[in-house]
Amino acid sequence: MINVRELLLLARVQGIGPARLRALVSHFGDPRAVLEASAQALARVHGIDRTTAQTVASSARAPDSSAREREVATQLSKLDKAGGRIVTFWDPEYPESLKRIYDPPPYLWVLGTLEPRDASGIAVVGTRSPTPYGIQVAERMSAGLASLGLPVISGLARGIDTAAHRAAVRAGGRTVAVIGSGIDVIYPPENRGLAQSILREGAVISEYEMGARPDAVNFPRRNRLVSGIALGVLVIETGPEGGAMITAHLALDQGREVFAIPSPVREGLRSGTNTLIREGKALLVESLDDLIVELAPRLAGVISADAPRPRPVQPDLTLFERRVYDALDETPVHIDDISRRSGLSPSDTLVQLLTLEFKGAVRQMAGKLFART
Repeated sequence: MINVRELLLLARVQGIGPARLRALVSHFGDPRAVLEASAQALARVHGIDRTTAQTVASSARAPDSSAREREVATQLSKLDKAGGRIVTFWDPEYPESLKRIYDPPPYLWVLGTLEPRDASGIAVVGTRSPTPYGIQVAERMSAGLASLGLPVISGLARGIDTAAHRAAVRAGGRTVAVIGSGIDVIYPPENRGLAQSILREGAVISEYEMGARPDAVNFPRRNRLVSGIALGVLVIETGPEGGAMITAHLALDQGREVFAIPSPVREGLRSGTNTLIREGKALLVESLDDLIVELAPRLAGVISADAPRPRPVQPDLTLFERRVYDALDETPVHIDDISRRSGLSPSDTLVQLLTLEFKGAVRQMAGKLFART
């Protein structure tokens, strides 16, 4: 096993970034061996120049060595207090799928557990300001994935991420949150309770050290891990240049499947999914079955063909909305029949239908026909 204290000490040597850290430890097999190696031996490692080799070789005697020791001790103390641990690139628990991406972290700060089945998970991502329709779709798809035993991967951000994690938790499934701050700095703060719920069956992970703040620059980098862990990425509502678009493009670079839920034409601020579909970068999906069919060859042995499908997540409705919603099913129904079934006047029925359509619970077709989504 890799000594994490020595690994953190080595990571704090000037000039040692993630790539060099991986190269050195992989070459010597242990961070202590790296710290004890001569400059000549270090310089023989690919990517290590003479200046860096000399810096590493003399790091134990460097003026800042005591400061680095104290910093590492503080980090490990905070980690222990939070109930977390470090999983290194060389540990069996480290996700194999992450090892194959460009620039994988040399170590992860982890709350909860990492499991091999995470490689069959689906990343569900999208805007921080979704429509009710987007929330409903995220909940339905995530609950469905969870019910099939497929982990839901996301970033614990407001909006679609939160809906995806929460639905997976409610369905009793596994979900992994990849955050852009230290694992002791849950952001947004209102998701602290959700993070605790995730730990019952999943994990909260980060490449950022304890106490790291959720700075804006962290999140685009974080996104490569969201897509890197997963088998595929499902995008639900995003702006043309949103963070979910970054995740989608990173997923393509990583060889992952990308799926997108189409957005209504009028949703210009959330039309990123339509752009992905139009440009051939994402496959259009309208249901969980669409996604599973596309991934079936890669899910063989992970889920069975007769695995139960989830019941749709019920939207939050008012009393009158519920009366109209209960008068519908997935087969189109004329507004006059809906009015009769619900006991409301045609005009009141229409008002409730329009509200339901806005919430994403109902879709309207030609001829005054309506159906549940």
